[in-house]
Amino acid sequence: MKKGLIILGIIVVIAIILYSSIKGTYNSMVTKDEAVDAAWAQVENAYQRRADLIPNLVNTVKGYAAHEKETLEGVIEARAKATAVNINPSDPQSLQQFQQSQEQLSSALSRLMVVVEQYPDLKANQNFLDLQAQLEGTENRISVERQKFNESARDFNTYIRSFPRNIYASVFNFEKKAYFQAQAGAEKAPEVKF
Repeated sequence: MKKGLIILGIIVVIAIILYSSIKGTYNSMVTKDEAVDAAWAQVENAYQRRADLIPNLVNTVKGYAAHEKETLEGVIEARAKATAVNINPSDPQSLQQFQQSQEQLSSALSRLMVVVEQYPDLKANQNFLDLQAQLEGTENRISVERQKFNESARDFNTYIRSFPRNIYASVFNFEKKAYFQAQAGAEKAPEVKF
């Protein structure tokens, strides 16, 4: 009888240790998963700020460059596409689609800035200068938030892929998060011509 109680006690102690280990690991995975989601929300917030600035920028340019209708419509269309993409940060294809729509918007904005160069009065307009400065600041915020997202995703991915947490991650359906990646050709410096 005494031997049976000792064995039962050992089993209970092992079960408690195992339970607290699984509970702690699961809770850590949830915390890190939420951190990735929060980092993603900040990325979306920065992109939304850019999308919110674009109509004001387009309207300011419109007053000076009415005959540049095609360029202005291209920016508006690219903004609409960029804001319509729904994203799941765990899905690499979804993240890639989001990145492509944002790249198209960046390209349209670049074309708009080329148009602006043709209008010296516009370049001197205080509203335009303020909007341009806000847009530049927003682009920097986007870069910072993407970096934070990638760091958060790396932390989460490393955590769930380490043994024995990889077993728990599999059991509780925690999946690896995708990363933001550089645009194709980003490794080459842009050519500046005067």
